[in-house]
Amino acid sequence: MSDEAVNREVIDQFLGGFDTLRHEIAKRIVGYPDVINQVLTAMFAGGHILLEGVPGLGKTLMVQTIAEATQLAFQRIQFTPDLMPADITGTVIIHDDEKGGRQFRFQKGPIFANLVLADEVNRATPKTQSAVLEAMQERTVTVGRSTHALPAPFWVLATQNPIEMEGTYPLPEAQLDRFFYKVNMMPQGEEELLGIIGRTTGTDETTIEPVLGPEQIQQMQRTVRQVLIAEFVQRYAARIALGTHKDNDLATDMTRRFLRYGASPRGVQTLVLAGKVRALLAGRFNVSCEDIREVTKPSLRHRIIRSFEAEAEGISPDAILDSLIESIAEPAAA
Repeated sequence: MSDEAVNREVIDQFLGGFDTLRHEIAKRIVGYPDVINQVLTAMFAGGHILLEGVPGLGKTLMVQTIAEATQLAFQRIQFTPDLMPADITGTVIIHDDEKGGRQFRFQKGPIFANLVLADEVNRATPKTQSAVLEAMQERTVTVGRSTHALPAPFWVLATQNPIEMEGTYPLPEAQLDRFFYKVNMMPQGEEELLGIIGRTTGTDETTIEPVLGPEQIQQMQRTVRQVLIAEFVQRYAARIALGTHKDNDLATDMTRRFLRYGASPRGVQTLVLAGKVRALLAGRFNVSCEDIREVTKPSLRHRIIRSFEAEAEGISPDAILDSLIESIAEPAAA
């Protein structure tokens, strides 16, 4: 069998798994095809997701549906101001053994799952928010002197409400940078609302079937890493990330005026990995510059810090990134 046949077979397997999971989620989630694609893109690239939207849009329901359709161990953590770090990571307890003696035993917290929903993550204090930092980056949890590995695959899907600021603690930049994608969920239109009425106010119940297991998901993640990316496409991704820094030669007038800080190296890593997923979904085994452009906004919108002037004038991160995309030319192919 030729290399091209092997590549085509791998692509078909990835597309089959992705489409099957997407179809299963759509049984319950009305509309939001782009949101579902972005969430699954981040998951198969091995990254964590921040879902932002007003209450009632189905953010929590979407994560629960993904868990049902993937046979993954699922835990939901409702973030509140009184939540403590040990409530997330776990704690050491004294255990009475059969011989009447006592010993210390680590009792795992809800972070020990394949899919963790951090609901309204900005309602917890910074101390508690930081408890998930090591888990998100290192896939481990350290309690006392012991380090415990988290199960694989492991994802954190966090939600936050952008309009209710009282009693919330905005996520610090260091924690935002650990999210692969920031996905914005907008209110649905008339047809979508009619679909929600039809599915949720009658007697029929939607049953979600498990269609992917952990081993299949990990194999799909490995497939993403195998996608080829030419040097000139890598250079294009690097230039977009560099263009977010106002003191760089690639910065536009808009980025110099409206940005205080640009994207970190994690930003360009995200551009490349997300571009690889998009290439697979297009049936290709190599990344194009168009793939990089299409994934720029969810990859970088939470990694750039706007100036006070931008916030006062209502200039969104997406508008700044659009101007950057228009100004960065594609490098010549070697």
